Amino acid sequence: MSDARSPEHVFPLRVYYEDTDAGGIVYYANYLRFAERARMEYLRSVGADHKSLMAQDGVMFAVRQCSVDYLSPAFLDDPLEVHSRFFDVRGASLRAEQVVRRQADELARLNVRLACVGSDGRPRRMPQKLRSAFVANLAADGR
Repeated sequence: MSDARSPEHVFPLRVYYEDTDAGGIVYYANYLRFAERARMEYLRSVGADHKSLMAQDGVMFAVRQCSVDYLSPAFLDDPLEVHSRFFDVRGASLRAEQVVRRQADELARLNVRLACVGSDGRPRRMPQKLRSAFVANLAADGR
């Protein structure tokens, strides 16, 4: 796992039998699960997991928009990494680019818009501590 101050967060994982279809190929929807896990681990790395965000700040993140380009298949037992970069940080939203890789091979590329929402599902401003972490991520990335 990468340092929270790095411009890119790297989340390692392995493909299990439950992730695959009958042919041993990763089922397409599981790339969304891999990306979600990577985003949650990034939040943990900056001290803002979903549980504490809800308990302390009354907010959570919801996916507002997601597009995925499937480039090459992953297979049972493959070691993978999800590389995440966060950008376009606004008051109540941000964007993420996430790439699922097997070594140097790009397998899937996701572009995600996340909204910060309250328990009622309505937009809420992102807590300053968290927004600052995302902005620091941008500065490290040179954006």
